[in-house]
Amino acid sequence: MRNTHLRVGFIGAGANTRLRHLPGLKAIDGVELSVVANRTVESGKRVATEFGVKRLAAHWREVVEDPAVDAVCIGTWPDLHAEITIAALAAGKHVLVEARMARNVAEARLMLAAAAARPDLVAQIVPSPFTLNADAKIQALVARGRIGDLREIVVEHATSVYVDSATPLTWRQDKQISGVNTMALGICYEPLLRWFEGDGEVVAADARVYTTRRLGPNGDNHEIEIPESVTVLGRWTGGARLVMHQTSVEVGANRCLFRLVGSRATLVFDAQNQTLRMIDSSGGSEEIEILNRPQQGWNVEAEFAASITKRAPVTLTDFSTGLRYMRFTEEVWEAWS
Repeated sequence: MRNTHLRVGFIGAGANTRLRHLPGLKAIDGVELSVVANRTVESGKRVATEFGVKRLAAHWREVVEDPAVDAVCIGTWPDLHAEITIAALAAGKHVLVEARMARNVAEARLMLAAAAARPDLVAQIVPSPFTLNADAKIQALVARGRIGDLREIVVEHATSVYVDSATPLTWRQDKQISGVNTMALGICYEPLLRWFEGDGEVVAADARVYTTRRLGPNGDNHEIEIPESVTVLGRWTGGARLVMHQTSVEVGANRCLFRLVGSRATLVFDAQNQTLRMIDSSGGSEEIEILNRPQQGWNVEAEFAASITKRAPVTLTDFSTGLRYMRFTEEVWEAWS
């Protein structure tokens, strides 16, 4: 890589890559959008034209093996994350890989081992975005003892995306593609790793698939194995109770709430509305100001580029953290299945 000039190749240009990574990296001085490989050559051409990517590749291996590429942005579905990441690191490329990290813990471990074998390269996962505005404030309040001793962590995430049984299959419901990743379970667990020391331990879990078959992209009748609703009971390091409820079949407005219950106060972060409240022992509620940063604190592409060109450490999110949320996600799967 030449000084501050960073040549990035893109493998997979799905919704988040087009929304965030392509424009985000293009906006950084010294970053070149070198090459793109998408699921079809035609879709790759459209992406190249829209974002000014210099070249088009017919297969992801062409991007990984291209000597004119310094870093690879992997925006494919999870079933290819491990294979492409390992190949890219072995070829000497820095890697930014879309969440979810992998399909399962075994793949995540292989990815972490590949990154550990190349400590000279940056290996970063796209972080959970829900709490980016509030992370610093929550970390500070917890560290200063404002909520007292942690007693309970309660996380709720609800959408209506699969209420209708006629809704076609998506990749998130295809176990061959998504593995043990279940709705937003890992994405909601990751912020807890930023706020608290330790990890969650799964005690019990119950899950349900309400529509057992959906139409696939080819008109096939596809069996649904990934739950549409799951409830987790667990414990956090130190003894606090952990309760997580995820559903994609709840009629009504989307909901994403984090309640941190302490001996002195309760913190409630509403990720949907980006508000943070402190409830004290008298029941009084105080609105806590958080940073209303542009794009809800999203700075992923700039952080990735800085980690490469300025040797800045990866904080959101390294492969070790990714393995931790994958481990929790798989433990939940094993508990209910």
